[in-house]
Parts: sequence; C-alpha cells; structure tokens
Amino acid sequence: MIATGPIFYQNFWHKNYIKISILISISICIYYIIYLNSLFKILITLIEYIQFILLILVLYISSGGIFIEINKKINSKINLLILFFGSCISNLIGTTGASIILIRPYIKINKKNIKPYHIIFFIFIISNIGGGLTPIGDPPLFLGFLKGVPFFWTLKNNFLPWVFSLTILGLFFYIIDFKNHVNIKNKIKKDKKPYILIYGGRNFFWLIIITISIFLENKIFHFIPDIKYNSHSISFIREIIIILIILFLYKNANKYAFKKNKFNFKPLEEICFVFIAIFISILPILEIINNLAQSNKFINIINYNTLYWSTGLLSGFLDNAPTYLNLLNAIMSTYDANIHNVENVKLYTKGIYSINNILELKAISIASVFFGALTYIGNGPNFIVKSIAEKYGIKMPSFFEYIIYFSIPFLMPVLIVIWLLFFYIN
Repeated sequence: MIATGPIFYQNFWHKNYIKISILISISICIYYIIYLNSLFKILITLIEYIQFILLILVLYISSGGIFIEINKKINSKINLLILFFGSCISNLIGTTGASIILIRPYIKINKKNIKPYHIIFFIFIISNIGGGLTPIGDPPLFLGFLKGVPFFWTLKNNFLPWVFSLTILGLFFYIIDFKNHVNIKNKIKKDKKPYILIYGGRNFFWLIIITISIFLENKIFHFIPDIKYNSHSISFIREIIIILIILFLYKNANKYAFKKNKFNFKPLEEICFVFIAIFISILPILEIINNLAQSNKFINIINYNTLYWSTGLLSGFLDNAPTYLNLLNAIMSTYDANIHNVENVKLYTKGIYSINNILELKAISIASVFFGALTYIGNGPNFIVKSIAEKYGIKMPSFFEYIIYFSIPFLMPVLIVIWLLFFYIN
C-alpha cells in the first residue's frame, strides 16, 4: 500500500494513511495476541519501535535546531564536497542527524537550480551508504553492535565497499550536475563576500551527548540497570535520558534556527505511523525466514551471496534494522549459534564457526545499509529528506518513479558491482 498508494489512489492514501496504518497494525496485533497467543512478540516489537522513534525524534529536534547559512557560488564540485562531507559525518552523528543538518543548506545553496536528482543522490550518499562504517551510522549496524559485533568490525570490513560505492555514485552525480550547471550563472551579490554562518551550534554538543547515551546499554556496561522480560534485556536508562534531552532541546532551541528551518513535526508524522505498520507487519515475514533457517533446503541455499541479495531486497522494501537482525539470526542458527548470546556473536565475527562467517556478516551489514537507499521506505531518513524537500516546493518522484528513474539506473549497478567484487569472486 505504501508503494501503490501515492500512485494509484493518491488522494485517498494521503487522507487515510494514518487510519490504514493503525488498522493494519491493530489487525496483526489481534491475530498474534488472540490466535497465536504471542503477546510477548508484540510487546518486544512495540518496545523496539518506541526506541527507534525516540532516537529519530531526538536527532530530528537537535539537528533541526541547527541552521547553516551559506553564501557561496555553487558548482558541481561544491555539491560533491557537501555530499562526501555528509557521508563522513553520518558515521559520527548518524544518517538521520547528518541528513537533517545538511538537507536545508544543500537545498538553499542550489535554490536557483535545484532538481529531484539533487535530493535522490543526497538520500543515496548521506542518508544511507554514508553511515556504513560505524554502529552509530545506521540502525542495523547499531543493533548488531548491541548483540556483540565489535565497534570497529564494520569500519575494518566495510571500508573498501564504502569507498568504492561513494566514488562511483559521486562520479554519476558529478556528471549529471556538471551538465545541469552548463549555461547557468549563479552569482553572489557583489556587496557580499562568501560566508558560512552556523546558528544553534551548541546543539552539536548535544549530538555528542546523544551519541554517548546510545551506549548506555546493560549488554555493553553491565552496571547499567535494565528490565528483564522473558530472557530479554530491555533498556530504560538510555530512553529516559533521550526523553529528557528531547524536552530540554525543544524548550531551549535556537528560535532563529527553528524559524529558518521551518521546523515542525509534520515530516515525522508519516514516519511514526507508516513505520509502526512496517514494524508490526514485518513480523510474519521474518518468522517465515526464521522457520526456513531450520530446514535443510535453507541450509543448502544459504551463503554470503544469497544473504547479500535477500538482506538487500528485504531492507529496501521493508526495513533494514529488523531485517539485519533476523537474517543474522537465521544464518547463525545454521551453526547452532544464538544471536542473543554475546559470546556466540563475538565468535561468529571472528570466523570461528566457519571460514565464511566474516563474509556472511559482511554481506548482511553492507546490504542492510546500502540497499536502504533502494526505496523511500528502506531507511528512516529517506522519508524525512523527501518531506523537507517537498516543503521547499521540489516535486519528488513517486515510489515507483524513484526506483525506475534513479535506483535501477544509478544505484543498482553499483550494488551489483559490489557483489561481484567483494562476494561473488570469493
């Protein structure tokens, strides 16, 4: 419905997507609770959803309170520099934080010549692939870190594919943008020198605090209290801190930055309601995958090649965070290893169970992050960037137009070459 609604029944979808999302979520919850007697699965899913939304919300408010004003003659090199800079800081403040901080100045600096491809490549590079080096960068990698994957494992194993993909996508962007700037004059007023001004810069400090708070997890620091529920460890200290930061930042925000950013919660509305439906409706799909993991047929076909494509496609069309966890759980179960056991995960990352373990985890890690750019629903920041761009009057492509005109011709060739170079030839 997310894919077809904006195309085939646009007015109905935009007016009723909140009701539809709630109806679908409630229906599946009732089925799980009453028919399957699986209240536990629903509760854990809702807790994960709340944790996800709180992180998105605090990054959205803190980043929205920062306004960067740039007065500089724009060209393709400057645009490319912004994209590469954003891809680097995505690993420090997350793809959501980097996207929110940079999307508005990026749009404004290109305001005389802004095109949909500017936003799409922003989503490709900053909102997704850029965050592929650290657990802070993208939610699936963070979930893997909480399960026991060493912090620097992704940096070591994802670095070459990360550099390769950004280089090729950057080249694609530069060629398109260079042609677009031909015969277009973008001049600064003669009485003004080029400058860069930052309002609400203190929020960078709070972004650091938010990043640190992410690590306040009992599985990382055992002295931090948590709630034990059916062998699950549920954090609450981190969430309390994030809620307090949200209240403080919103009350004490730089008013000028909020005003210039046209800050409001409308972009988050769609994320909140659409993603609750995604988190709930993905449950039966992922259970099918887990059941397959126990069958001989699954064991015979599963390897780092099939993991790359299955993780990628599910991440692009569903959600990359739960996809990462469930496929990691599926492949680990074939070695009788438990994803909920930190020591099992650490042994898996070292290739103790099989020489293919590192390639398997590498395939899941790269695919879950990189394929998140395949559609608008692959990763949370995609929706935010799209909504902000539309508020500036940029006509963004529909769900299928995004795939047909951008993902297939530009992103998919990169993903195929990454598979050939880093997995298939092994």
